[in-house]
Amino acid sequence: MCCLLASMSLIGPRFGILVWWLIDSTRWNLAFTNFFFAFIGFLFAPWTTITWVAVFPGGVNGFDWIILGLGILFDVLSYSGGGYSERSRRGY
Repeated sequence: MCCLLASMSLIGPRFGILVWWLIDSTRWNLAFTNFFFAFIGFLFAPWTTITWVAVFPGGVNGFDWIILGLGILFDVLSYSGGGYSERSRRGY
């Protein structure tokens, strides 16, 4: 069950990025002027990428920085969750 949750936290936001990009590609073009940064965000920081696209069109002001911080926190937690659960296994 833990592996399922860890894999969904890694795959789920990438699927959301793909669907959102297919539905509203103009918003993504506004948020990212270069495809390279969007692709790197897709690979390594999907939650941060989603929050960046959500807050960018009006400009990043005030409370938007807190939302971006939550995106970064979700990325860090999704990558560190598997390592934390592995420490309870014998032999590792």
